[in-house]
Amino acid sequence: MDVTAVVLAAGFSRRLGSPKQLLMFEGETLLARAARIAREACGDVIVVTRPEFALSGVRNVFNDQAEEGIASSIRLGVSSCEGAVLLMLCDQPHITAAHLRAMIATKAPLVATGYAGIAGVPALFGPQYRDALLALRGDRGAQSLLAGAVVVPCEEAAIDIDSNQNP
Repeated sequence: MDVTAVVLAAGFSRRLGSPKQLLMFEGETLLARAARIAREACGDVIVVTRPEFALSGVRNVFNDQAEEGIASSIRLGVSSCEGAVLLMLCDQPHITAAHLRAMIATKAPLVATGYAGIAGVPALFGPQYRDALLALRGDRGAQSLLAGAVVVPCEEAAIDIDSNQNP
């Protein structure tokens, strides 16, 4: 299955108070780390961000509607690729390429990461979920679409950068 990783990184980090995209973790920014991990697992990587956070080595897609919330970034990322989409956040530094590859290896059309009793992101959506992803609005992610997903556990994904600046 061809999978495009879409790293969602256009947010304003209001709860944290400073751009989480630029927080350092093990010698790299959270955004650079997420993009690197995505590249290690997927051949094609799109980073949905704002111009000030552009990276090299990936397809940067700038979200000029980021004020709407995460759904605008999801729509932009999904509309910028074809096939299956692996949605990732830039603020989960304990996600590994091995975890992403394990998700892809399930070959299931809907795969979520299991942590803290939920099924969440990173999450893989087969092409049949494209319309549902493009229909998302506001500051709500794709959580509502994950019912029935195959779950690949990764408890480390539960770490919340907004409340713990030392991941």
